[in-house]
Amino acid sequence: MATKPPASDIDEARLRVSHPKRVAVGVPAVMHALEISYEQMGVARSVQTLLRVNQKDGFDCPGCAWPEEDKRHLAEFCENGAKAVAEEATLRRVGPEFFAEHSIEDLNGHDDYWLGQQGRLTHPMVLDEGATHYRPISWDDALSEIADHLQALDDPDEATFYTSGRTSNEAAFLYQLLVRGFGTNNLPDCSNMCHESSGSALNETLGIGKGTVSIDDIHEADLLIVAGQNPGTNHPRMLSALEKAKSRGARIIAVNPLPEAGLVRFENPQTVKGVLLGGTKLADRFVQIRLGGDQALFQAIGKHILEQDAAGAGIVDHDFIAEHTDGFDAYRQAMADVPWRELVAATGIPEKKLRAIADEVVRAKATIVCWAMGLTQHKHSVPTLRDVVNVLLLQGNIGRAGAGVCPVRGHSNVQGDRTMGIYEKPAEAFLAALDEEFSFTAPREQGYDTVEAIRAMRDGKTRFFMGMGGNFVSATPDTEVVEDAMRRVDLTVQVSTKLNRSHVVTGKRAIILPVLGRTDRDRRGGREQRVTVEDSMGAVHSSRGRLAPPSEDMLSEVAILARLCGMLFAPGAEPVEAPSHDGHPERGQAERPAGEAADAAEARGVPHADWEALETDYALIRTHIQNVVPGFDDFEQRIDKGRTLHLPNGPRDARRFATASGKARFTANPLEYPRIPRGRLLLQTLRSHDQYNTTVYGEDDRYRGIRHGRRVVLVNQHDIAELGFAEGDVVDLVSEWAGPDGAFQERRASEFRIVAYRTPRGNAAAYYPETNVLVPLDSVADVSGTPTSKSVIVRLERRADD
Repeated sequence: MATKPPASDIDEARLRVSHPKRVAVGVPAVMHALEISYEQMGVARSVQTLLRVNQKDGFDCPGCAWPEEDKRHLAEFCENGAKAVAEEATLRRVGPEFFAEHSIEDLNGHDDYWLGQQGRLTHPMVLDEGATHYRPISWDDALSEIADHLQALDDPDEATFYTSGRTSNEAAFLYQLLVRGFGTNNLPDCSNMCHESSGSALNETLGIGKGTVSIDDIHEADLLIVAGQNPGTNHPRMLSALEKAKSRGARIIAVNPLPEAGLVRFENPQTVKGVLLGGTKLADRFVQIRLGGDQALFQAIGKHILEQDAAGAGIVDHDFIAEHTDGFDAYRQAMADVPWRELVAATGIPEKKLRAIADEVVRAKATIVCWAMGLTQHKHSVPTLRDVVNVLLLQGNIGRAGAGVCPVRGHSNVQGDRTMGIYEKPAEAFLAALDEEFSFTAPREQGYDTVEAIRAMRDGKTRFFMGMGGNFVSATPDTEVVEDAMRRVDLTVQVSTKLNRSHVVTGKRAIILPVLGRTDRDRRGGREQRVTVEDSMGAVHSSRGRLAPPSEDMLSEVAILARLCGMLFAPGAEPVEAPSHDGHPERGQAERPAGEAADAAEARGVPHADWEALETDYALIRTHIQNVVPGFDDFEQRIDKGRTLHLPNGPRDARRFATASGKARFTANPLEYPRIPRGRLLLQTLRSHDQYNTTVYGEDDRYRGIRHGRRVVLVNQHDIAELGFAEGDVVDLVSEWAGPDGAFQERRASEFRIVAYRTPRGNAAAYYPETNVLVPLDSVADVSGTPTSKSVIVRLERRADD
């Protein structure tokens, strides 16, 4: 039987600091994964569950989106994947009795770790306006209240619908259909905060918002540049792919402000070499770049290649450029104009070393650039990624084996959500297909992204918020602003597997809908259902849980959404009678808005489908997907045979680019990089090793040598001395930002212990969500609107009580 959840929050007084590790995974990772699994699930359940992770007849890991090879290992999971599974398949339960015992005030006093460790939610709960405790509510009453509240809004745009990346394709497709059938494109998602910059840059330059490589390309690459990414913690199964590439002769360049153990040496626990012989050295070259200097690095590589080619080296693929690209002359001139001294200043890397890195690219027969949040969460992230594409285009490294762009996504179906239409700026072709399939007219006006959704709540423009998974309050920037904005909303609805801060910081009225997870058996219509997910490389496969659900009447995301669609769209559907509540209209009182909003709704119509049938047979949803989304031909038949469905990818498959010109685009981007004021540091927010996004599994970050604490700030030892502090001092972090209107803003995160660490001078790092409070809401990337969580100007302020 599983042990009890923790009785207290993380005690920062127990913090211990040791030397960072220089090797990742190995036997310690296996033992730690098993320890957490046994603690959460017990021995028998752990074995039963872990042997089905990422298997063709099993369930997709609820962790990262790294793809599986066609041939699977018996243990096809990593340490953090095992932690994610254990958190979901835990035997711990959070039922009505838990909420009767703990008031909202009590819950609000606990940290994210404590909240997440309490266990699986089992029953729909409602928090009445002004109440101190959640109380149970029936499924029918909860869903009826949601439908009634939506019907009572004056305008569909007063509602916002958020989703995380763990939602299945089937649920995501129904979700966007519900939202567009209701009449809005307010569909912010976690991509807005993570890889939106990738999508913006890649759509513009290559005509596709995804990567252009497969897992086989990773194995076949001659050179892999891994930039702004820590795969040892965030995508550990990627290390096996890098090891395989190394065995075939590939070289790896790691580009990051912090040295990360996963890219130093990998001890593969599934091989003799990994267990007994010291593992594999992965990175051949570590490039310790200054925060925000990545654009300058790729401009330096491009500039060097062009200079050598002009000198007669013949290293640029002019045939590819002439046939498949445009904009080359402007890019070549821009690189000629940028001075080397600026590239050196931006990167913190001497010119000689920059040229040596570029020479590695020159020598490589096929190059892949992989990246994650370290490149996407800066003000100039989109230009940075355009320059990544520029470098690859120079040598024709798009659309051939072992070469291309590889944005490494986080949550396991975050890319699938976007494919299914979870997007505030949908393409007209998608909407037209949706209209034809469901006989209505979807709205065309652009909806809110995540930052815009927060502004709308803050400004009183949003009266209803629904979160399909995730932890919106903890995941978003400017924490105090977000919490105040959320409390202004009339009704907030969270569809969740576990307790998190978004259940504690709520609207005036709040509903929690517990939901099945990936590991849970989903039996509907007299048979077990399956769902599908898309990995980080555009491959779609099925997922089916086998564990008994936490409660007998637990609904799936699909069931919840199908029922809501039926209440809102079924012919002759009327609000269901239910008891009235203070401050809430009785059932039957809510009406569609009068005037222009009503006329617009009538003109649009509503989606037409057999909602009851969709709830009990997910194959019918897949038929609709097949009819709306390109690339899903013979969807059901292909997953019936256990095959992976590889979605079409124009740049990869045929050097076909869906840009305005029909060609890949070189772009000329002015060099940008952060300028750090004297006496200040540039802070990046990051994860600990015992963490996945906002879910905190434990108290440690053992690869970085941090144990029993999270409120630390990693600073170069010379900066510590220069700023007048000593290692171990406890300080407040105060961010400083001047908005577009020139107004100066400050944000404060209190009580962080200084830890001397190998960072570039002027740079620092600390964990989120504790430091999300430091990122101003309006500090976002140009074009993409992604919060600038890797470029936060801060000062260290000595505490008055010290």
